[in-house]
Amino acid sequence: MKFVIGAILLLVAFFIIGMIWRKRVYDEVDRLESWKMEIMNRRVSEELSKVKNLNLSGETQEKFEAWRERWDRILTVELPSLEEDLFDAEEAADRYRYRKVKTTIQQTERKLISVEEDIDGMLQELENLLDSEKQSRQEIEAIEPELKELTKILIQNRHQYGKAVRIFEERVDALKEKLAEFERLTEQGNYLEANALVQSAREEISALQEDVESFPDRFKKVKTELPGQLKELKSGMEDMKADGYRIEHFDFLPEVHDYESLLADKLVKMEQADQSGVEETVVEIESRIQEMYQLLESEAVAHHHVEKQFLPLKNQLEDLERVIVSTESELDEMQTTYQLEDGDTETYRGLKHAFSQLAKKMMSIDYKRDDGETAFVELRDELKQVQEQLKELKEQHESFDERVQTLRKDEREAKQKLGRMEDLLLETHRRLKRSNIPGIPTSIYADMKAASEKIDEVFLNLEQQPLDMPLVLEKLEEAVQMTERLNEDAESVMEKAALAERVIQYGNRYRSKYPLLAAKLLEAEEKFRTYHYEEALNEAARAVKEVDPQAMAKIDAEEEVMV
Repeated sequence: MKFVIGAILLLVAFFIIGMIWRKRVYDEVDRLESWKMEIMNRRVSEELSKVKNLNLSGETQEKFEAWRERWDRILTVELPSLEEDLFDAEEAADRYRYRKVKTTIQQTERKLISVEEDIDGMLQELENLLDSEKQSRQEIEAIEPELKELTKILIQNRHQYGKAVRIFEERVDALKEKLAEFERLTEQGNYLEANALVQSAREEISALQEDVESFPDRFKKVKTELPGQLKELKSGMEDMKADGYRIEHFDFLPEVHDYESLLADKLVKMEQADQSGVEETVVEIESRIQEMYQLLESEAVAHHHVEKQFLPLKNQLEDLERVIVSTESELDEMQTTYQLEDGDTETYRGLKHAFSQLAKKMMSIDYKRDDGETAFVELRDELKQVQEQLKELKEQHESFDERVQTLRKDEREAKQKLGRMEDLLLETHRRLKRSNIPGIPTSIYADMKAASEKIDEVFLNLEQQPLDMPLVLEKLEEAVQMTERLNEDAESVMEKAALAERVIQYGNRYRSKYPLLAAKLLEAEEKFRTYHYEEALNEAARAVKEVDPQAMAKIDAEEEVMV
């Protein structure tokens, strides 16, 4: 029983699937039928009838008949045959012939696509034909006044075109012939050929307009302006030669002759209305002429510079030579007086060698000035180089001379400083003598003797030949330190001696009352009389402070009052 029910259900399922598939086939057939009817109802005939507005002859008539025959075949043969294909597809669907249905529908769709593409192609060709006629007519209406304007320009300005005016007029006439040919082609219905002719004419007239516009200026430059400039350039070079300027090394004349020949060739071609390469030639020659003038001008400026600067520079070199000779004499003299460093001698030899090289360069420049061949541009560069080197050499000599003069200056300053130290030593001795102290301590005497000997040693060093200034300065510094330290020590001795004396005098008021103080003051006095002033001060101060702690402050106060 289960198998029977299953079989029944399976049959029902197959039946339902078949119904659905057939429904889809019928829908597809209806779609293709609608597509076919849409094609049949297109207004192709009305579109094709627009051709009747043109001349139905020649190419136009051929195209119109071909389009009409094609449309008639579509309506009478191809689309009706599709009706049978669609009927076959429905019949095959009723019999569940799946493959035949699929094949028939696909073939029918391809045929409809092909028919529609043919129709679109016809309509596009039709549109192109109609547009070409319209565009050609508009282009012709624009070209005709342009040709009239070109004719007018050539008539009014014939002298600006020379012999080439005939060729330009022939090109205008040829374009007029093309316009006449356009009319003949349109009358014959060959609109596409006429359109191609118009496009060609537009390109030719654009090129002709450009040639006519650019020709006069180029022709004028090639025929008169540039040859005149080259002639003027040659004349200017001759004048410069006569005035003594050296321009032979430029070798411009062969180049100028080549340009003159080139311009003559270009003129022949331009008289045949051939402007090929003319603009490039004109630009090249104009640029080169400008370069030549700049080079000639630079030579003239260089000539003026050399003539203006040579003698002053030569005089500066001679002045430096005299200074160097003077320095050499001074250096020879100083070598017997001073002990010079090896670097100083080497520096001078370098200066002398550099000057010798400069002098040779100057002699070379002087020779080239008179040889009549060397370019003044070259001489100017060499002269500037000498000027820079001379400036540098002057600075080096000034630096060296300052170094040499420093030796003499150091000697003078050393003697002056040594004299001041000698005076300070004598002044220190006089002050010690004039002071009220019992005597001068032994250490001060020893320092005075040592300072005096050091000063004498420096004097001896200054008298030696050659003079060793570094050694003199070293010994002088030692003498200065010893003398100044002696002066400070002497001042300290006198101050301590005076203070020790006041402290002892202050303590005398307590001698009778304090026997111990009296004994200590006697010891302090003994040291004072034996020139030990610092020890006397310390001894007396300690003794007095024992009986009067404020004694030193009182002594200072009394001193201030006295001052």
